[in-house]
Amino acid sequence: MNFKTQITKIHYNKNAKGLLFGFLKFCSVFYAIGCYFKNFFYDKGILKQKKVDAYVISVGNFTTGGVGKTPVVAEIARYFVNKGEKVAIVSRGYGGKLDNKKVHVISDGINLYYNAEMAGDEPYWLSVNLNMCAVLTCSDRYKACKYAVENLGITKIILDDGFQHRKMYRDLDLVLVDSEKQFGNRCLLPAGPLRELPAKKTRADKFVVISKNINHEIAENFKEELNHLYSKEVILCKIEPDYVYNIITGEHLEKGKEITALSAIGQPEQFYRFLESDYIIKSKITFDDHHQYSLNDIDNINGTIITTEKDAVKLSLLGKTNIFALKLKTNIDINKLLDN
Repeated sequence: MNFKTQITKIHYNKNAKGLLFGFLKFCSVFYAIGCYFKNFFYDKGILKQKKVDAYVISVGNFTTGGVGKTPVVAEIARYFVNKGEKVAIVSRGYGGKLDNKKVHVISDGINLYYNAEMAGDEPYWLSVNLNMCAVLTCSDRYKACKYAVENLGITKIILDDGFQHRKMYRDLDLVLVDSEKQFGNRCLLPAGPLRELPAKKTRADKFVVISKNINHEIAENFKEELNHLYSKEVILCKIEPDYVYNIITGEHLEKGKEITALSAIGQPEQFYRFLESDYIIKSKITFDDHHQYSLNDIDNINGTIITTEKDAVKLSLLGKTNIFALKLKTNIDINKLLDN
């Protein structure tokens, strides 16, 4: 078990203990102080948020990766594109090789300018799967938003993972929570997965409970719990398996096959559970989130490989014909989500 995997296990263990956990808890004190003062300065108006001439929606979360932001971001983008809006998704571009201090247009909605290795897997996947929607990356979201408005004529902006990016003003703040992982051990980084404490007087406008499952009973119950705790509107988003396709040819894979499951995502457990219901998994291979694949990673894997769509955008560059991806379908009341 590598160090990152060990830390993730601690983050989602409500009974975590030991020397490592104690050290991480000590470090969390300094993180908490920095987090408190940042939010205090913005809440009191000492630090000012910056605005652009566009409607801005932030899609974020309280915890670190793997919640399921990308499908929700895509659904929001499609909604506005279908209404004739000029839409841009702005991401930090984590995991890509581009200098994220600069603004990079991954796609202008028509042309694709970078591959997955350079852009990062999520911005690339969004660029490939969304027509007429621009995708930009930059660590300074305001700089990227300003560029999108002034150079691409954008009228609607979606901040991917923007909740903690207080510098950028947003018209709608959406916070996503995984129905099963929830808030983990409820500790702040690095002892837990929380980027900030989910305070009762949260600045979030709405919560979205992400249910990556077949049975959504747990999610329904958690939705009611959040609604009671925060007195905010809570919307359920169901993410379910659709079909499995070859990442080179597009051919669908019939159920019941023996396969190797491969992933490099934040929380891969549900991906494996989805596959277990339809396929015989002979082995599971898990890399760190945002892993950059090489031929050495897959050359010794015999037979059929099934991976996630996020991983598929990088694996397709390797040209192997035995790799398939699990297509997911997203079910969310988008009108209710975006209604102010």
